[in-house]
Amino acid sequence: MLEELKEESIVNKVGGRFKLSTLIQKRLVALSAGSRPLVEVDTQNKMEIVLQEILQDKIYLDASNEVRITGEPEEGTGLTDMDPTDI
Repeated sequence: MLEELKEESIVNKVGGRFKLSTLIQKRLVALSAGSRPLVEVDTQNKMEIVLQEILQDKIYLDASNEVRITGEPEEGTGLTDMDPTDI
C-alpha cells in the first residue's frame, strides 16, 4: 500500500474516504486515457502521480463529484454565461 494512503491528512484534504476514492478513480481513468500529469515525479506509476496531484492541491472534486484542476474556471461560473434577461 502507498504510504500516503495510510495518513489521515490526505483523507481530510479531500473531504472523506468516499471523495478520496472517487477522485483517485476518476483521475486514474483520465491519466489512462492520455491526460498529462500535473506534477513532475520520477515514476510512471499512475497512482503515485494522482496522490501527488492531490497532495500538491492540483486537483479536487467539485460539488457534482467531477474532477477539477485547480485554477481552471468551472463551467457556468463566468459572467459571460449570464443571460441579461435574468436580471
